Amino acid sequence: MLSPRLIDELNLQIKYEMFSAQLYLSMAAWCADQQLDGFVIWFKAQAEEEKFHAMRFFEFIDDMGGRVKMTGFEDPQGDFESLTEVFEYSLEHEKFVSKRIYHLMNIAQEEKEHATISFLNWFVDEQREEEKSFSGVLQQVKRFGGEGLYHLDKELSTRVFTPPVIA
Repeated sequence: MLSPRLIDELNLQIKYEMFSAQLYLSMAAWCADQQLDGFVIWFKAQAEEEKFHAMRFFEFIDDMGGRVKMTGFEDPQGDFESLTEVFEYSLEHEKFVSKRIYHLMNIAQEEKEHATISFLNWFVDEQREEEKSFSGVLQQVKRFGGEGLYHLDKELSTRVFTPPVIA
């Protein structure tokens, strides 16, 4: 049985994952306005991935006998000066989410909640991948700005979100 504290924190994570989806859709909208169609596709796929993460937390809480509580959030940022700013902001956001996952892991370890520790291990690995992905695209945006951005935009248009099969 999950403690009330852990249930509250896991529910809060659903909020942050859903906010992430909204943020990435907001970034997709900004990219659409800039006619960066590949980046639009990339951010839409990222938004789907974040919704998938939120639903994993939803199902876990429910499976563990806890009550899921959905809460709202503020509007995400939608105006940016440049594509570099978009990716710098999104990388910082992913680092924030990583800290949240570590916070949840610390609570689960403190409470010796082994099922939650096992569940969160997947997210620890996922966040490492997320930060690496955003950091990589940021570096490419900085390196290939101008005409090179066209090729990067084309490359990113091939991204598709496929939910992972989780054992």
